[in-house]
Amino acid sequence: MDKIRILLADDHPILREGLRAVLETQPDFEVIAEAVNGIEAVRLALTMQPDILLLDLEMPQLDGVETIRRLRQQQPNSRIIVFTAFDNDERIIHAVQAGANGYLLKEAPRDEIFSAIRITMAGGSLLQPVVASKLLRHMGHQPITGSASVTYNHTTQHALPFEPLTERELEVLNLLAQGMPNKEIAAQLVISERTAKFHVSSIMGKLGATNRTEAVSLAAQKGLITLHS
Repeated sequence: MDKIRILLADDHPILREGLRAVLETQPDFEVIAEAVNGIEAVRLALTMQPDILLLDLEMPQLDGVETIRRLRQQQPNSRIIVFTAFDNDERIIHAVQAGANGYLLKEAPRDEIFSAIRITMAGGSLLQPVVASKLLRHMGHQPITGSASVTYNHTTQHALPFEPLTERELEVLNLLAQGMPNKEIAAQLVISERTAKFHVSSIMGKLGATNRTEAVSLAAQKGLITLHS
C-alpha cells in the first residue's frame, strides 16, 4: 500500500512529536520530515516533494500564509492543510486566498485530521464547520453550525458580474462544495475524471479562484450556493 507522505511544519517540538505519533497510528500515513520555520518548510517541500504539508500559521522567519504563497508560486500543485490554533476570520480568509486546501484547528478530533488528509490527497478540500462559518460570516453570510450541507441556486448567477456557470458546472460546484475529489464527482455525474477536472478548472476560472476551497467560498459569496446546517 502506497503511504501518504506528510511534512509537518510547526515551531513547537512537543506538538510536532505528538502530532507525528498520532499520524503514524495510521498505516497509510508516513511523516517524512519536520520543519521548524516557514523557510525550512518551503525548502523541504520543494526538495522532498511530500504528498501533504501540514502547516501552522504562526511560524518564525516566514509565517504560514507567506509560506503558502511561496509554495504556490514555485510548486502550484502542492497540497497544503493549515493546522493552527488561530480561528479568527482574517487569518482564515488570508490562508484560503493564499491557496490552502484545508483549514483545521488544533483542537480538531484526530478522526477529522485523518479525514482531512485523505480527502486532500484525493483531490478534495476540507473546512471544519466552525471554520466555514467564520469564512462565510466574513463574507457577509449567516454563521452555520454542525456539519454543513449545500444547495445551489440557478436563478442568482445571471445578475452577478462574472461569466455564468453552465448547468453542468453548477452540478459540479454542488459536489465540489461537499468536498468531493474529481474522481467522486465523475462517478456521481457519470462522466470521466478528466471531464470532471475540466469542469472544476472552468469553475475556478470563472469565479477567479486560485483553489477549490476559495471557489466554494466565492460561490457562496456570489449566491450560487447556499450553505446550511
